[in-house]
Amino acid sequence: MSTIDQQFVEYVVKALVGHPEDVVVERLIDEKGVLLTLTVNPEDLGRVIGKRGGTAQSLRTLLRALGTKNDARYNLKIVNNDGFTGAKQATTTASDNDSVDNSTDETVENSSSYTENARKELAELDDLDI
Repeated sequence: MSTIDQQFVEYVVKALVGHPEDVVVERLIDEKGVLLTLTVNPEDLGRVIGKRGGTAQSLRTLLRALGTKNDARYNLKIVNNDGFTGAKQATTTASDNDSVDNSTDETVENSSSYTENARKELAELDDLDI
C-alpha cells in the first residue's frame, strides 16, 4: 500500500519519463524524516534530474511543500540503477564482431565519463540539506 507522498512523486515522475512502467518509489522512515527513493529506467534518468539538477530540485521543493502540509520532513534520493550494463554489453558486442571499428569503443568510454560526471553531480545534489 503506497502513501500519499509515494503516490505524489510517482504521479509527477510518470508524467515526465518515457518508461512510466519502470518508475518505483520506495519509502523509508529514518532519523532525518521520510526518505523516498526513486528508481527509474536508466534512459529516463536525465529527464528526472534535468539540466543542472533543475527538475530534481523542483521535485524536492514540491515534497517540501507536501511535508509542510503533513508535518513531515521529506528527502528524495534518485537512484542510478544502470550498473554499467550498457557499457559492458557494448564492449562484448564489439569484441564478438570482427568488422566493428574502434569508434564504438571510444563512444563507450565517452559515455562512461559522462555517466560518472552525472553521478557526481547527483551525489552533490543528494548531499544538499533542503
